[in-house]
Amino acid sequence: MQSALHVAIIMDGNGRWATRRGLPRAAGHREGAKAVRRIVRAAPRLGIRTLTLYAFSADNWKRPALEVGTLMRIFRAFLAAEAATCVRNGVRLGIIGRRDRLPAPLVEAIVAAEEATHAGTALDLRIALDYSAQDAIVGAAARAARAAGAALTRATFAWLLDETIHAGTATSPVDLLIRTGGEQRLSDFLLWETAYAELCFTPAMWPDFQADDLRAALADFAARERRFGGLPAQAAS
Repeated sequence: MQSALHVAIIMDGNGRWATRRGLPRAAGHREGAKAVRRIVRAAPRLGIRTLTLYAFSADNWKRPALEVGTLMRIFRAFLAAEAATCVRNGVRLGIIGRRDRLPAPLVEAIVAAEEATHAGTALDLRIALDYSAQDAIVGAAARAARAAGAALTRATFAWLLDETIHAGTATSPVDLLIRTGGEQRLSDFLLWETAYAELCFTPAMWPDFQADDLRAALADFAARERRFGGLPAQAAS
């Protein structure tokens, strides 16, 4: 298995998982939180160095207020419950996306979890909350415009894009993007970082996603030839 991989996951299907079982959608979101726990535990053993999870998009505010409120409470409870586990397991937790629209208690939980886990080195866990890749790119472009006289390259732009994540670090490009739930689209997630990512779409709903599913996706990824615009190795030789 390759090491130091950056894997991103669009965790889709919580609501449909619950509806198919005659349960309220909130039950699916709570089961989805359990799936996050087991995938975070498995990730370092599978060679993943950075794991970015799409939890709530900027467009998800369009959902019913009751569901949004439930999700915010689940996010807060997850952070409060998992911070100590992350510290024990060497997981550094960071939240990407806007914070000004999140409830104040959730923001407090985010800050506390980030501060508690900042020294983790086994896994860089990033959770996207109120996140939009298009908005992030526009923000980076605005910062670049303010940096008068600085040469703008892909590398410097990536740094500007990543400015609000972990001070003093730059996040690597995504190697593998997984989307659960059967849909096959990016949904405004990490558009810059996934420029050369391999894509994996699975019909499994997120609450059903297991460590073995992640292992299978990584095995399929390892068998692919990544050329980054160049020629296949055999053709080049």
